[in-house]
Amino acid sequence: MVSFVLVMIYVAFIGLGLPDPLLGAAWPVMHNDLQVPLSYMGILSMVITMGTVISSLFTGALARRMGTGLLTAISVAMTAVGLLGFGVSRSFLALCMWAIPYGLGAGAVDAALNHYVAVHYAARHMSWLHCFWGVGTVASPYIMGAVLTDGAGWQKGYLTVAVVQAIIAGLLFVSIPKWVKPRADEEEKQSGKGFAVKELLRTPVVPLLLMIFFCYCAMEATAGLWASSYLCEYKGVNEQQAASYAALFYMGITLGRLLGGFITDKAGDRRLIVAGMSIFSAAIVMMAADRSGYGMTLAGLFLTGLGCAPIYPSMLHMTPAFVGKEKSLYLVGIQMASAYLGINFMPTLFGVLHDHVWNGLFPFYLLIFAVLMIVAFRMLCRRARKEESA
Repeated sequence: MVSFVLVMIYVAFIGLGLPDPLLGAAWPVMHNDLQVPLSYMGILSMVITMGTVISSLFTGALARRMGTGLLTAISVAMTAVGLLGFGVSRSFLALCMWAIPYGLGAGAVDAALNHYVAVHYAARHMSWLHCFWGVGTVASPYIMGAVLTDGAGWQKGYLTVAVVQAIIAGLLFVSIPKWVKPRADEEEKQSGKGFAVKELLRTPVVPLLLMIFFCYCAMEATAGLWASSYLCEYKGVNEQQAASYAALFYMGITLGRLLGGFITDKAGDRRLIVAGMSIFSAAIVMMAADRSGYGMTLAGLFLTGLGCAPIYPSMLHMTPAFVGKEKSLYLVGIQMASAYLGINFMPTLFGVLHDHVWNGLFPFYLLIFAVLMIVAFRMLCRRARKEESA
C-alpha cells in the first residue's frame, strides 16, 4: 500500500515539473506572437507564482481536512486546466487569466507532498522525488522545442503537456481511496489545531530557512526562465536551439538528484548541500567568464543545475529536524511561500534589468543569490549547533 502511494507521489512530481520550464522555453517566440515586450514574461510568471504562494500558505489546513491524496489530485487537475487555457489563448490578457488556476494547483502539490515525504520517508526518497520533478522539467522544453521546430506554434506545445497533465490527474483521482487509508494521513488530520505564522517565525532558525528557500528558488527560477532568452539575445543562438539548450539546466538538476538518492543517506543532507553550493558557484563564475561563443555557458548551465540538485530536497528533508514533525507541516507551507516569492519577484526584476540595463547580466544576477544562500546556510548551521549544545 505504502509503495503504491509512493509511486503516485513520484508520478505527481513529474506532473509538477512539466509546466515549470515551458514559459521560459517558448517565450522568445511567444512574446513576438503576442506583440508584447520580452520583460512581460516576468508579469506572467508573477501571476502564476502568486497563486502558488496563496495555495502554499493554506496547504497545512487543507491537507489535514482533505487528505494528501485528494488535495494532490485536485491540484494537478487545476494545473492541467491552466495549461489547456494557455494552449487556446491568443492574447497576453488571456494568459494572465489562465495563469491563476495554473499557479494555485502547483503550490498545493509542492507543499503537501514535500511534507509527506519529509516526515514519512528516508532522505533518498526526497532526492528521487525531486529527480522525478526534474524528469518533467527536462521533457517539456524538448516537447516545446520539437513543436517550434515543426512550425506548429507554441500553443500546441502547451496543449501536449496539458494532455499529459490530465492523464496524471486522472490516475491520482483513481488512487484516492488508497491515499485515504494510510495511517500517515490520519495522523496529519488529527495532529492538532496548527500553528500561527508568528509563532513559527519566532523560532530562531526559521528566518534563515526562509532566506535560503527564497534565494535558491530565485536563482533556479531565473536560470530556468531566462536561460533561453539569454542564449538568444546575448549569445546569438537561434530560438529553436535555445529552447532545447535551456533544458541543460534541468538535466543537471535531474541527474544530480538521481545520483544524490544513492548517497544522501550516507553522506548526509548538510554535506550534499555544501557540495552543491560549491559546484553551482564555480559554474556561474564559468558562465560569467565565457566571452567567446557559448560552449562554456552551456556547460555552466548544466553544472549549475547539478549543483542546485541537492539544495531543495535536502533542505526540505532537514526541516522536521530543525522545528519538529508537529510544526513541519505548517512550516513547509511557509517555506514554499517564501520560495515562490523568490520565484515571483526575482525573475521579474531580472526581466526589467535585462531590458533596460544589460542583456548579458544573467550569470552575475545568479551569483548574487548564490552568495546570499551560502552566507545564510553557514549562519543556519552555526545557529543549529548552538541550539543543540544549549
